[in-house]
Amino acid sequence: MTDVMEQNGGANGSGTISNGTAPTRPAAGTPATGTAEPGAANRIAEIRVRIDEIDKALIELWQERAALSREVGATRMASGGTRLVLSREQEILERFREALGADGTQLALLLLRAGRGPL
Repeated sequence: MTDVMEQNGGANGSGTISNGTAPTRPAAGTPATGTAEPGAANRIAEIRVRIDEIDKALIELWQERAALSREVGATRMASGGTRLVLSREQEILERFREALGADGTQLALLLLRAGRGPL
């Protein structure tokens, strides 16, 4: 996700900061942090390294989960079973909803779709 300043070009969306000056841009190759204060910029950069590590792990886990789910479905269908087990999907939806609220439900729906395809 990008910082608000990056999304709209300025604090007021016009390409200028509310005091009329143009927004400053980071030097080429320097990630934007949304602050000119060096200590805060360094901390943001450190945090973003960890966020990137988490994102990488989430992507890898997402891909592994989808592959395993497809294998379960293929194994079930090859043995004469149904394509879906709705009670299992409901368990997953509920688990994510309890842990993460409404966003958890949406995340679970995306995970389920990644493993079984659209309904």
